[in-house]
Amino acid sequence: MSEFLSDMGDKKEQLKKMIKMLHDGADVDEMKALFKKEFGNVMPHQISMLEEELIKEGMPAEEVHRLCQLHIDLFRESIDAGKVDVPLGHPLYILYTEHSKILEFAQQLVESATTLIDKPDSATFGRVQQLIGFFKESPVHYLREENVLFPVLEKYGVTQPPKIMWMEHDNIRAIEKSMYETADALAKGITKELSHTLQTQAIQLSETLADHFYKENNILFPTSYKFFNDDDWKLVKQEFDGIGYMSYSPVKHKDETEVAATRLADDTIEFETGNLTLQQLSCMLDTMPVDFTFIDKDDVVRYFNNAPDRIFVRSKAVIGRTVQNCHPDKSIHVVNRLLDEMKSGKRNKAEFWITLNGRLIYITYYAVRKNGEYIGCLEVTQDITDIQKISGQKRLLD
Repeated sequence: MSEFLSDMGDKKEQLKKMIKMLHDGADVDEMKALFKKEFGNVMPHQISMLEEELIKEGMPAEEVHRLCQLHIDLFRESIDAGKVDVPLGHPLYILYTEHSKILEFAQQLVESATTLIDKPDSATFGRVQQLIGFFKESPVHYLREENVLFPVLEKYGVTQPPKIMWMEHDNIRAIEKSMYETADALAKGITKELSHTLQTQAIQLSETLADHFYKENNILFPTSYKFFNDDDWKLVKQEFDGIGYMSYSPVKHKDETEVAATRLADDTIEFETGNLTLQQLSCMLDTMPVDFTFIDKDDVVRYFNNAPDRIFVRSKAVIGRTVQNCHPDKSIHVVNRLLDEMKSGKRNKAEFWITLNGRLIYITYYAVRKNGEYIGCLEVTQDITDIQKISGQKRLLD
């Protein structure tokens, strides 16, 4: 990673000193003037690497995250020149374009919510509902970044910017959730109070998205472009296609029949209780109506099945990634506690259940052992909504 800062020479230590001064409370405008006087342009990937080095040297990651905006203010003139030019169909082109469309919808939502205050008619609210619908499509945008782009960045040692962006994704989701609840209440009856609430939420969302997308467009994406090779981008595009897009994404939607099937090797695997070809084993696991994910003894994700109607998104980019980096910071302590208890032998199983989109989802973690030795953890996720409704008995082929 340090090789990407080698071209900065002595400036690297000077810039790190300036960032530390910002953290100690130095005036931002004074730091900007000093930066403009002493330095030329600083590339977006260098900003990311500087923050990585500061954390390695002992600066708390939470402090770097908290004052990230100050760094952006300091380097803004350099950052503004960071956006990269990519061809049509490139993963970054897709993300850039989606950002533009989402921001456009956000501004239109502010305008429609404002109009609704003084013009509470069905036509105005109909436009609000249409725009809300566009935002309800957008979760796949963030899932593609979290499950594909972030893991590849981490492979190159860029860990902090993805963590910050993931936290901001969660903040965006929380704002959108509140906004959807307000829209649902308005559908039952339009009032000025609810219309004002929606307007406030729409403004908050628009401003949050503008700030967040600025960071991604001018720091995260250029950093990715600097580090990723052609094979990385090929994988990213393949995985993007697998997760899916919004109706307004700049991609051609292919029929499943156009997607070439991957042929598996026909090798035979010997088990204690029989044998299966690799193809048979893979197809069998993919046919199971449950999601499997296996994490090895070093907490590295090694496998997941392609279950029909998969409940939680998985991308091939997570293979080789530590499970801790597959979760937001707020839940890492729970993940570590569970794994520590399994490794120590204190726990063999953990189970919980949640309601997701009106369905009851049952999630179980199993400690996988061989002769008592811990070799990994198996996550099993299943939709048990219909199973709970079973009563009496039904015989085969009844």
